[in-house]
Amino acid sequence: MSIRVQNLTKVYSRPGSGSQRAVDAVSFEVRPGEIVGFLGPNGAGKSTTMKIATGYLPPTEGTVEVNGFDVRTQSLDVRRSLGYLPEHNPLYLDLYVKEFLQFAGSLHGLRGAGLNRRVQEMIALVGLEVEQGKKIGQLSKGYRQRVGLAQSLIHNPPVLILDEPTTGLDPNQLSEIREVIRQAGREKTVLFSTHIMQEVEALCDRVVIINRGRIVADGDLNHLRAGTDGLITVVAEFEQELTDPLLLGGLPGVQRVEALGQGRYRLTTNRQTELRAAIFRQAADRNLTLVGLKQEENSLEGIFRELTKNNE
Repeated sequence: MSIRVQNLTKVYSRPGSGSQRAVDAVSFEVRPGEIVGFLGPNGAGKSTTMKIATGYLPPTEGTVEVNGFDVRTQSLDVRRSLGYLPEHNPLYLDLYVKEFLQFAGSLHGLRGAGLNRRVQEMIALVGLEVEQGKKIGQLSKGYRQRVGLAQSLIHNPPVLILDEPTTGLDPNQLSEIREVIRQAGREKTVLFSTHIMQEVEALCDRVVIINRGRIVADGDLNHLRAGTDGLITVVAEFEQELTDPLLLGGLPGVQRVEALGQGRYRLTTNRQTELRAAIFRQAADRNLTLVGLKQEENSLEGIFRELTKNNE
């Protein structure tokens, strides 16, 4: 396995306020050539797990192996084997783009013509040609993310760990960087976290979902959809906010109602209930103006909400 996490636990001690278990006996594996989405609410333990896997933080208990190397005892070998883009992208803002990538490549032993060639390849790969003559501090957040992604790839590592790699990108940039990640996944192992569900559905072979420090799901999308007990969600939109949203909760088969604002409500029900017809009848009986009705059957977003709702 390219990444093997076994019984990983991380406890933060806080003087005067006890301790916090950020990661609690987490185990999962990522196989060579696999792109895995690592999902979870804010504070669920994603970044902590990734920092341990990169050697940035020591684990309290458990083991992590990257490319066959143990992060505790073979830290340098782990770092040589992976490219890492942290959630908060650390860059030297006073360096020019090309200068920074040359520096990053030299840290991994690249020299001379080979280093210059690799820098130009990375600049082209992530779309930095126009910006390469600027200082990093002059770049937008989206272009800084591109620089961070380029440095994670500069030494051609077999494993990539990317924490929120598409933060701050506009829709066009999103498409371009997704393609970079997709290409990398053809020959590398990629573990990345994101809050963009469409990104996961477009890129990932598998999804691992963590909540409150524990793994709550691990599988491909078809497997996750099959394991949701047939739950579906319906979003109903009314012309205005309902004075009594509990009316929707009383419909047959409804298990949960969420107010989304601006007259929109998300209802969770089981597959055996035809909820859309019931909502339509309820609206007609009470003279409510229904302007939209959409069923989202076993979407990744719905699965994510269902598995992590106790985080609130």
